[in-house]
Amino acid sequence: MADTSRLKSTIYVGGLDNAVTTQTLHAAFLPFGEIVDISLPKPEASSSHEPHRGFGYVEFEISSDAREAIDNMDQSELYGRVIKVAAAKPQKESNEGLGSKSAIWEQEGWLAKHAVSEEDKVAVTGSGDEERAQDPMQGLEGLDVAGPKPA
Repeated sequence: MADTSRLKSTIYVGGLDNAVTTQTLHAAFLPFGEIVDISLPKPEASSSHEPHRGFGYVEFEISSDAREAIDNMDQSELYGRVIKVAAAKPQKESNEGLGSKSAIWEQEGWLAKHAVSEEDKVAVTGSGDEERAQDPMQGLEGLDVAGPKPA
């Protein structure tokens, strides 16, 4: 299955209680359609005793089933907790966005989005052929004494 169609048929389920398992999610979301895959990401620290990180993903065979599950299950209650159900978003690469090891303006996506053409730069700063703007403080040499000028 192509990644884009797979993403359209995958939902994010957040706010899960620690007692929730893949079997629990399967039983809760089965009424909306055929389920292809369920994942509950584990904490990265292996010393943690939590079974999962409090969220999971449910992939349906048909994207309309995923939309139906979102419409019916978002803000519902599972194991005494209100869950958030939404369309899954694509995972960002580790070198992109917040938490990356490089400055945001050095990332390809940011540059493509915020690039300024030379034509726009000239329009803002001037063509460069004009004389330099005069010093705004020029002509104020006699104003070094406060108060009215003597008559």
